[in-house]
Amino acid sequence: MTALRLAFSPCPNDTFIFHAWTHGLIPSAPATEVTFADVDVTNTAAEQGRFDVVKVSYAALPWLLERYRLLPCGGALGRGCGPLVLTAGDRPDAGGLTGARVAVPGERTTAYLLMRLWASGQSPASIEVVPFAQIMPGVRDGRYDAGLVIHEARFTYPRYGLRALADLGQWWEQSTGHPIPLGAIIARRELDAELLTDVLRRSVDHAFAHPQASAAYVAEHADELDPDVQRQHIELYVNSFSRDLGEQGYAAIEHLLGRARAAGLVRDFGPLR
Repeated sequence: MTALRLAFSPCPNDTFIFHAWTHGLIPSAPATEVTFADVDVTNTAAEQGRFDVVKVSYAALPWLLERYRLLPCGGALGRGCGPLVLTAGDRPDAGGLTGARVAVPGERTTAYLLMRLWASGQSPASIEVVPFAQIMPGVRDGRYDAGLVIHEARFTYPRYGLRALADLGQWWEQSTGHPIPLGAIIARRELDAELLTDVLRRSVDHAFAHPQASAAYVAEHADELDPDVQRQHIELYVNSFSRDLGEQGYAAIEHLLGRARAAGLVRDFGPLR
């Protein structure tokens, strides 16, 4: 059997989840050919059909569901893990993003979708897509007035002298009651979704049962070299929803995308399951 083209980010939560599958630790699992890429890259690559199984933003699903189906495990959805809007510390909260030069990690990221919902009525001067690792230095150095960040930036932004103008996860949870849908795992529709779900779920189970087994793999690919930050990242983004979205997870996704569709921010889309 030809190896499946698998793509996910080098972030600790993804390498932690996929370690067992990609290292041959799941009996009878399909072989994989792994590509590491930031989610903005995988969102675009998935629209072009370049991968068989791929991690993407939930916000990108409306453009992908004709070619791919959503798997009910392996992704990032939870509480207390939302994106942050950061500033250098001297921007007044009351002004929000009106008139601001804002750096974002991707146009079809869930983070940007959440920011657009939160900032409805505000008028940024400009929005620029910037590689994730360049956003906080860019805000610190004055190239941008604000930056939208994800991943381990939740733990490291004070090192750059930045402050949070908004915690979009907190805003989302308080205004909707739902957990935050961030990253989804999707598979090409012609593949055996039941098999892939079983393999991925067993990989998640192995990660939970043997957390140290993936430590070297996680550290090898992590942008943040501090082991404590890697551990915090995994604890924040890998949870029971990673094993099974369940009704609560699907309800959160449907609410986010339904609200975005009503606001004209995403295209129309079919059933999620």
